Amino acid sequence: MAAFALAHLSDPHLPPLPAPRLGDLMGKRALGYLNWTRNRHKYQRRDVLNALVSDMRGQRPDHIAITGDFVNLALEAEFEPARAWLEGIGSSDRITIVPGNHDAYVRATQHRFVEALGHYAAGDDASAGNASFPSLRRRGPLALIGVSSAVPTAPLMATGWLGENQLAMLDRLLSALSAEQLFRVLLIHHPLRSDARTKRLTDSGALCALLKRHGAELILHGHDHVHSTMWIDGPDRAIPAIGVPSASALAHGRYPAAAYNLFSIARDGNAWRCEQAVRGIDGQLQVRQLSTTRLI
Repeated sequence: MAAFALAHLSDPHLPPLPAPRLGDLMGKRALGYLNWTRNRHKYQRRDVLNALVSDMRGQRPDHIAITGDFVNLALEAEFEPARAWLEGIGSSDRITIVPGNHDAYVRATQHRFVEALGHYAAGDDASAGNASFPSLRRRGPLALIGVSSAVPTAPLMATGWLGENQLAMLDRLLSALSAEQLFRVLLIHHPLRSDARTKRLTDSGALCALLKRHGAELILHGHDHVHSTMWIDGPDRAIPAIGVPSASALAHGRYPAAAYNLFSIARDGNAWRCEQAVRGIDGQLQVRQLSTTRLI
């Protein structure tokens, strides 16, 4: 059986930022807009994102996972361009997404992610566009499990939270899937471990506990805008949790340039084989392969 190719990118923070109305720039958005105009517009670039996506599509993955932060300030004017961008990449049956904290930046528009992009997040058993989490999509040998850690937070905070209901449903879902011969991929925006108090997943301990009980084969996340591999305890082996830089970023400070991961997944006897290729952009906006790693 041919290997299944899964591409993963995250945090496109789709540029350019639409011009906000004065009434939009209240509270947390005011600080975010100041950060955008002073700093982020210099390195969140549409040409970078276009080059990365073009290369990814040229690799012809069987499926694409995007782990959040499609927009920047969750302005009403940002969501329809985000939908159009996704539809330009592919249909909702070929792309699975989860929201990031910027997609739920403020309470006023926290519902807009599901309204505009929900058909890319909804599970196989959901009615059209009616996304709820955790979601489950079966694609080839994969079970793609999406959870939402996206919640509005106070200014200067970018924490995430799953909550008791989502964790309880995920517990039951992972337990049921463990009886099937599926490669379970958990999609989440926030990393499961973080040293940054203002950016952490606040109930990561509960999530890690249920993963230790039921396991998964792979965890994909974004949020930190860096290349990252951490290992989370499972019932019989450690689970690789992989993060990736922002898909629209030029290299700046400690943050690397835009990159995406391409996973090759296949059954190997009674076990799984998963290999990771990292492809990233250089100073001439050319994408090249940075590394390959066998994870499982």
